[in-house]
Amino acid sequence: MEPLRIGILGAARIAGTAIAAPARETGHRLVAVAARDRGRAEAFAAEHGVERVADGYAELLADDEIDVVYNPLPNGLHGPWNLAAVRAGKHVLSEKPFAANAEEAREVAAAAEATGVRVVEAFHYLYHPVLLRLHEILDSGELGELRAAEAELLIPAPADSDPRWSFELAGGALMDVGCYGLHALRGLAPWAGGAPVLESATGTARRPGVDQAVDARLAFPGGATGVVRCDMAAAEVRFRLRLTGTRGEATAVNFVRPDTDDRILIGDRVEHLGRRPSYSYQLEAFAAHVRDGAPLRNDLADAVATMALIDECYRAAGFPVRPRSRVEPVTGA
Repeated sequence: MEPLRIGILGAARIAGTAIAAPARETGHRLVAVAARDRGRAEAFAAEHGVERVADGYAELLADDEIDVVYNPLPNGLHGPWNLAAVRAGKHVLSEKPFAANAEEAREVAAAAEATGVRVVEAFHYLYHPVLLRLHEILDSGELGELRAAEAELLIPAPADSDPRWSFELAGGALMDVGCYGLHALRGLAPWAGGAPVLESATGTARRPGVDQAVDARLAFPGGATGVVRCDMAAAEVRFRLRLTGTRGEATAVNFVRPDTDDRILIGDRVEHLGRRPSYSYQLEAFAAHVRDGAPLRNDLADAVATMALIDECYRAAGFPVRPRSRVEPVTGA
């Protein structure tokens, strides 16, 4: 397979883990990185082996040598720069959620469909053996009929200056970590009679309009219940997914970051599924999709549906839907 030629929008810390390390492992090229502060981009390039530093996001998108863009910018900048990348003819691997709200997500999806450019939301956990094994257990009938699903997503509080606390940049606990739980429960549709619908949601604000914690309760057509609990100022890190059926229970101890804990607990049995990072599996799948048209486990319709559910949760919990950014990217394309 021809290596991807990757450009990175921003020198965010997650980019080292989510794209730079997997690219080195799997043999893809890190062609360029750009950041608002050129010094940060230069430091990132030196640390992670990026070939060169672009003089801004627009220059990076205009680079003909780059065919794929990774977007780890703050949430509110996902939509504008994903659209800019599509207009520049670049495939996109975007951090989740790939827009600030459902309306913007539909716009990104429509642009991608119209141009044939591949835009993929980076729900990396989908590609790790932990999640695949959970679905295999459901398929096997070992748990019986699915009756309940519960996702807990907790992290300690980021610094007050962190963009995840910014309403204008589409911050909040549900956007940052809760989206994993909503997405994972939506993925249970094949074993629950269809996709879940929101019954209720409550939340706690950290700043005006910005959620520190949200609890959402969902219902599946087949009668199963769903709960997503997220907190962005917790005392610990926890990314747990528990499935309860009529015959038993299975829990992924850390379904979001199985590289730190790869256990699945099925009754008294413990299975280890491997600590290779989910980001590596994701990049392999993304590359096969871009180069060979291989199918993915998530598509544009999935991204739009997840964003619509996030918006519903915010409204139900008394929060405003995240606003679109006022940024108007200029690509030079």
